[in-house]
Amino acid sequence: MASGGQKFPPQKQETQPGKEHALNPAPQFASPEYKPSNKLQGKIALITGGDSGIGRAVCNLFALEGATVIFTYVEGQEDKDARDTIEMIKRAKTADAKDPLAIPADFGFDENCKRVVDEAVNAYGRIDILVNNAAEQYECGSVEEIDEPRLERVFRTNIFSYFFLTRHALKHMKEGSSIINTTSVNAYKGHPTLLDYTATKGAIVAFTRGLSLQLVSKGIRVNGVAPGPIWTPLIPASFKEEETAQFGADVPMKRAGQPVEVAPSYVFLACNQCSSYITGQVLHPNGGNVVNG
Repeated sequence: MASGGQKFPPQKQETQPGKEHALNPAPQFASPEYKPSNKLQGKIALITGGDSGIGRAVCNLFALEGATVIFTYVEGQEDKDARDTIEMIKRAKTADAKDPLAIPADFGFDENCKRVVDEAVNAYGRIDILVNNAAEQYECGSVEEIDEPRLERVFRTNIFSYFFLTRHALKHMKEGSSIINTTSVNAYKGHPTLLDYTATKGAIVAFTRGLSLQLVSKGIRVNGVAPGPIWTPLIPASFKEEETAQFGADVPMKRAGQPVEVAPSYVFLACNQCSSYITGQVLHPNGGNVVNG
């Protein structure tokens, strides 16, 4: 893992959500210290934004734990990362799991989310675990800079898609299934230059809490993960070079986290043996920031 006070090489990517293969250094999506124990054997998991960053690390650990993995990516921007992730999952998956499936999608619209769910169910019959994870973010110096098209774009990707995917996936989920939503430490502490992104992450916390109460009688658990600063392609795609170089230095651990340090939280929440009495909650792998609420 990155040592305390480590700085990243200054770098910038021009398109969101960024490309993992272009990131320096490469994010760590796997660790030889992780010991799988069939926690998700036989499960069918759908992970949005699974081609890179936290999503890729979740795909890897889910595959190691026995799940059949389906993930989404942005066509034309993340094709290479998607191919790399497919090969990674094939190496990681257990013998009884089915081959992974990558589905290109723009999540801002209901019909696209329905198509993703339909493709997943047509391939594997059901969904046991839904991970709503895809997101985008843009810096701004003032709320006055956020116009209607940008606000709508960020909200469509970051929170509308969570509603759309969930409403379609629920038709194919049963008792014992799990929904995990990616929010952010920024939902709890705020962020002055990521205002619209932060607002969507706050909405995800509220969505998680409300949905968990709605689905508890069906035996479907709904939880969230609120990562702190994690080294993913979204960082150089969002921030200036000098900000990227210092990324993560302001948390108590004095470093950015790696995706593999976040992914076990998703395994824990997806596994009924580990978290059967947990719903409506958010885990906080954030480098030591103490948050409330």
